[in-house]
Parts: sequence; C-alpha cells; structure tokens
Amino acid sequence: MLRLVLRLLAYPLPFSLILLLAIVSGRSASQCFTQPGDPRFPTAAELASFNATIDGRLMTVVPSAGFCQSLGGCSDAEWSDGNFRNEIIGAMLQYNWEQDYTSSPPSLCLRNSTICGQGNVPILGVNATTVEHIQAAVRFAKFHNLKVAIKASGHDYLGRSTAKNSFLIWTRHLLNVTFYDAFTVGGIDQGSAVTTGSGIGFHTLYALTKEQGKIYVGGTAASVVPSGGYVQGAGHSVLSPTYGLAADNALEFEIVIANGTLLIVNSVSNPDLFWALRGGGAGSWGVIVSTTFRTFPSFNAVHHSAVVAVNNTDQVAQLATLHAKHIFDWDALHPGQYFYWFATPPTFTLTIDSYFPNTTISAATETLIPFLNGITSLGFNATLSSELLLGNDLLGATATDAGGRVFILGSRLFPSSTYTNNATQIGQVTKQLFDDGVAGVLGNLVAGGQVSKNAHIDSAVTPKWRTAKTHTIVVQGWTESTTPVEVEAIREAMTNKNIPLLAALAGPDSGAYSNEADVREPNFQTTFFGPNYGRLSHIKKAYDPDAMFIVPAGVGSENFDVDTLCRVD
Repeated sequence: MLRLVLRLLAYPLPFSLILLLAIVSGRSASQCFTQPGDPRFPTAAELASFNATIDGRLMTVVPSAGFCQSLGGCSDAEWSDGNFRNEIIGAMLQYNWEQDYTSSPPSLCLRNSTICGQGNVPILGVNATTVEHIQAAVRFAKFHNLKVAIKASGHDYLGRSTAKNSFLIWTRHLLNVTFYDAFTVGGIDQGSAVTTGSGIGFHTLYALTKEQGKIYVGGTAASVVPSGGYVQGAGHSVLSPTYGLAADNALEFEIVIANGTLLIVNSVSNPDLFWALRGGGAGSWGVIVSTTFRTFPSFNAVHHSAVVAVNNTDQVAQLATLHAKHIFDWDALHPGQYFYWFATPPTFTLTIDSYFPNTTISAATETLIPFLNGITSLGFNATLSSELLLGNDLLGATATDAGGRVFILGSRLFPSSTYTNNATQIGQVTKQLFDDGVAGVLGNLVAGGQVSKNAHIDSAVTPKWRTAKTHTIVVQGWTESTTPVEVEAIREAMTNKNIPLLAALAGPDSGAYSNEADVREPNFQTTFFGPNYGRLSHIKKAYDPDAMFIVPAGVGSENFDVDTLCRVD
C-alpha cells in the first residue's frame, strides 16, 4: 500500500503532457462537450490556476494497467484486489469498463500489453475531499463545457463512473460519518439514522454502525458506496424483504448540482429532487456529498449455505426448477437469498446463501428442509453449513472485492407470478442460457416482503420492484486476448439473445435494476424507470438544464451519442 500512496502523490499534473497528447476534436462545440484540442479546452495556465484553488487536488488520470506499468508492474494479488484498485483514480473494479473497444482503432490499455491507450478513462480528475472542492470542480467544468464523470469506488457494471475524454470528480475520500438518535426532517422525528459521505463503502459502514448497536440496509460487497450510485439506483439488500430498499430508507441528501450550488434535499427541501434521487438512476443529478439513511437496532442473523454441483444443463434445469417451486417456503421469516449458478467446467455449480434475520439456526433450517430433501430426491449432493452471527458481521464479512476482471451483466426483475406460474420455464431458461455459453446466472431474493409493502412510498423507484420476487442476472465475460470484434459479438449476444430470454419470463414491459443490468438496454427508459421517466426528464431539465451530468442509459442520455459526448437530438 505504501508504494501505491507514493505513486498517487506523484500523479498530480503535469498538464503540459495532456495538452501535448491531446487529439483535436472536429465536432461542433455547440453540440459536444469540449474535447482536448478544442479552443475552449483549458490551457495549462488555466489548469494550474484552478489547481491552486482546490489545494492541489487536480490529477492526471490513467487506466489501471497504465498505473501498474508506472510501478514496473502490479502483482496478481494487487491487480485483483478491490481495495488496491479503489485507491487508483482511473481504475474501475472490472477493467473492461476502462477500455474503448468500438473506436477505430480501439483504444485499449491491457495489463500484458506494452501499449496503453486512454480508452474510456477520464483525462483529468479532482480528488475531492471537501464540498468546496466539488463545487469548484463543477463550476470549472461548466465554464469550459467539460464532460463530467463522477466516481466513488468504480464498482459499476454499466461503466457510468468513467467516460472518454472527461473530467472526473472523485469522491473516494469523502469519509465523514455522523450518527443520530433522532434525525428530524421538517421538525418530524425520523428515528435513528446515519449520515455517510460518498466515499464510505459497505464494509466500513457495517463496522461503524456495529459500534453504535445499529445496522442499515446495504449489500455485501466491500467497496460499494451506499451514498452513491447504489441508492440512486434503488439499492437492494438481503435485508430488503425485512426493511425495504436502500432508497426506501434514505432520509436526506447533500448534493452539488450543475450550477455548483450545494443543496440539502429531503421530503421538505427540494422534494422533487428528493423523489428523483431515490431510484432515478446513478450519475444523473449531481455530485452527492452525503446521504442520511434510517438505521435499525443490530440483530443476530442466520447464514445458511448450500452448494450443489451438477454435470450437465439438463440437471441445471431440474435443480433450477426445484428451487423456483420452493422459493415461497421461507417467506414467513423474510430472508434474503443469493442463489448463484456458475459454469465451472466440467460441472455447473449452484451456491445458495440464505440470510435469516432475527431467528435461530433450527428455525431457519426447518423452512429449508423441503427444498433440501428435494435436492436429495433428484440424486444430487449438497454441501451444507450454517452460522449465527451479528447481522453487521455477516453482511460486512467481505473485506475486499474481487477485481481486475471482465464482466458484463443483463438482468430482469421476476415478479412473484413468474414463480407461481412458470417454475418449470425458469429451469428451462437457465438451461438455455448455459447452453448458449453464459458464465453465470445469478438469482437475488431481495424483494417481496417490505419492498412490496413500501409501494406507497412516493419515489422514482420503478414500480416493477414492488411486484418483484427476485432480481435475476446473466453474467458474461471474456479474456484479455479477446479481440474487439469478438467482444462486440459477446455484447450483442447479451443484448439480443440472452436478455430476451429473461424478459420473456418476466412478462410484458419487464423491468430491471438499473445498477446491475445491460448498459445497452434498447428501451432503458421503460426497463429501468417505467412510468417515472417523464417526470424524471422534467426534473432533470430543472436541475441540470445544460445536461452536464449525462451517463449511458441514464435520464437524458437518449439525446446523446454512445459516448455521451455529443448531442444527437
């Protein structure tokens, strides 16, 4: 870690190098964000002057492989360590989002290559540690018409927190945390809460809330930031069947909007933006400084694990159908569950991790017995384990995320009716996906229960969440040696072959969780936002009239090209 810190300190500037390497853009400045080489692009003197106003926090940005090359190479452990990557301003957790596979020629920076293109990585960035840094960065970007990207950790499966030729606002080091016994909004007591800066990840916040005897609604990945894209996308958790989505439990935001103003946003102050920030999509509304979430008393929870390996996709279909038929068995205890299939040649492996809050191992296991007996009846063997731990320790068990890999996702929210009426078809679709060569099919039992009961909450969360039972993901990837042409074929198959199988199961006008989905969703407005899109567009124009904060598959992005650099409307 020491050499990482030393290297980061060495990276601020030199801006002359950026200007020397700048490629002149031929597009109209009125239609496009300012590009290197355009007359409006800041000069070295302007950059230096700006840097002086933000305590020297301006940095050049390079892809993760380029950063490693500057060190003389990164070890395998460093390259794959999410915490290591989290401290590199230009790194995404999974490196495919740093690459530009579709330009001519492609711009790639791969670990085992001697050539490092900038790809889809910003060229300049501000390592913001204060609100004032963010405000200055937003105003500077607005004055020069720069494309803005916002990144906390880079744990992003749609590539929205990085962008070609952009100006990055990095919130990794906004680490403030404040606890309240009684947080008030408009004079009304909302109960206990925590305000967390937009650099604090799940793992850290679970430990901090544990010290207070509290817990919050969050996921199990270490580096995901609650006060970032997570809550803006809705934010699911294995606690959601008990407490609802993260967006349901957000009480207040501090956010810097496109004119550089810091707003306090809640149900009383700027209520329209409060509505949009809870489910209206990541990266579209401004730079979140902090979010206040409702907290709950800590509790013990049971973690039950079952691992089953099968030999072929016919057996995948059998086991997936069995699981679908039993998915309502444990509803009385409101558990969350991850049931993840992976192709593990020559077998296929299903891992089921169930999380039962406020119960005992015996009570939890009893609800699972019919399903487990069914596994045995099919002739399969399951490796079982269970443990009872404090909920904070269970959900915060992951200390670092696995990174430095390639992942694209596609997904759909499956309503309860899919399981009631089409359990056998769920098995057949799972089989078909593996027959078609996908790497994994990931089921997430993170809906129903309180998520459904919270349908009365007025927010931008798509109504499809309120009728959902699970959030189901298809995973695909490739290797460093895969050619850009082959990458494009894989991505096309995800959009046009794999996802339609899920969509058919989910039913007409199916919905998806916008944080774990295909960035190429052809009708993202409906799939991600449903009937809320019109109102979201109106709010977008009110708070960001010049469309400074545009991300792929985000509100307003239909008016921009694929790189979100130039208007096409």
